[in-house]
Amino acid sequence: MGNAAIDSESQMGGCVELRVPQTRTGRGIISLSTSLPLLPPSHPQRQELNDEAHARPPETLTAPVRISYLALYGDSSLREGQLQHIAGLAARFGVKPPAPGAIHYSANMGRFRLKWERHSEFARYKFIISGTGEDPFADPPIRQVPPEWLAGLTGQTLTATHAAFLPLGDAQPDYDAISGRLFAGNPLIGSAVAGGAGIALTDLRIRPDGFSRLLVLDKSLRPRQAGRALQRLLEIDTYRLLALLTLPVARQLTPALAASEHELADITSALVGVAEAGEPQLLDRLTRLAAQIESFESQNNYRFSAGRAYYQLVQQRIAELREERIVAIQTFREFTELRLAPAMNTCSVTALRLESLSSRVARATQLLSTRVDVSREQQSIAVLESMNERADLQLRLQQTVEGLSVAAITYYIIGLIGYAARGVQAGGVKIDPDMAMGIAIPFVILAVAMGIRRIHHKVLHASAGQAHK
Repeated sequence: MGNAAIDSESQMGGCVELRVPQTRTGRGIISLSTSLPLLPPSHPQRQELNDEAHARPPETLTAPVRISYLALYGDSSLREGQLQHIAGLAARFGVKPPAPGAIHYSANMGRFRLKWERHSEFARYKFIISGTGEDPFADPPIRQVPPEWLAGLTGQTLTATHAAFLPLGDAQPDYDAISGRLFAGNPLIGSAVAGGAGIALTDLRIRPDGFSRLLVLDKSLRPRQAGRALQRLLEIDTYRLLALLTLPVARQLTPALAASEHELADITSALVGVAEAGEPQLLDRLTRLAAQIESFESQNNYRFSAGRAYYQLVQQRIAELREERIVAIQTFREFTELRLAPAMNTCSVTALRLESLSSRVARATQLLSTRVDVSREQQSIAVLESMNERADLQLRLQQTVEGLSVAAITYYIIGLIGYAARGVQAGGVKIDPDMAMGIAIPFVILAVAMGIRRIHHKVLHASAGQAHK
């Protein structure tokens, strides 16, 4: 069938119907047609997220190949500088530079092939050259890289490895001879990988030139399979060291955690029999301890979490190797379990210890705060009771004063009545002033008392109204 041309296109019921020409086969003419649905708009990150699964593909390797590998520790703030540095190298060799914002890049520089990848805490560089001599590590690929460009790399060297990928041939490898000739006689770590299709050997030791060595012998590895195997082996060493970055943190925290636990024990012991007056001082000590523990957690929580993640990656990469034992040689899994696992267990215990201490400090703080709150409530109740007693006393004094006020006012009013009666008597009216004063006393007392009481009620109502407002 030749190239199909679209005859017509029409939209029907939310779909685009495409009609293609009839195709002739050995059995006659077949009419081909299809309907493509009109999809909603794509998510803005759909393409980026889909391409992430295909990012950083392993190299296609065919023995013999030599690789110089660097893993440089540093945060993502170095990415732009690294991109510019790689762009300078690409310009020097006349190849296409990395795209702006790229997190991985590969290019053939002529003398060597470069592959660069940026991760969250490190960047890794691979310099690859095909072919080898009698000693596969005598002339590593990194020597073909301009020295001044290497000197401008940013970050701290975490892993540096020279790897050699060689054909095995028909003869069985002499592991003692390989150890003596290529690994300074050190005990080898390795196994058959990829179901026996290759053999990986290393000693995981840093040599005087600052690089470790990795030898992979090819039995029947396919090119992409070989690239994946080399990448996993290099990642195991990188992630192993990244996981171990947590160990110095755990060791540094151990004495501080012991001192904090001792301080918490002293506080909780004193809390059992502390008097009310000593509770604020205990609360101040406990608050300071809680702040210190929170500082430990905020400074080191990421490192502990990252250590656990890197350790899981190491275990995952080892499982993906599909190791088969070589007699008298320690496998990668055995080495990891004997060396890395105890260190990571120490880190995990320290992280759990820090978390447990934080929880216990929080509980003790809550308990002591409750006691202090209860004490303050009791003090508030005592103050209110004292205020009530003073209010009762003031009320009784006020009633006494009101009684005296009635007597005083009555006295003055009766005096006025007496003066008035004497004036009337002087005018010729027959009246006894003393009798008039005596008769007026009960009426005056009643009137004055009722007036004072009325004034008192008005004042109370006015105060209650202002309180409601």
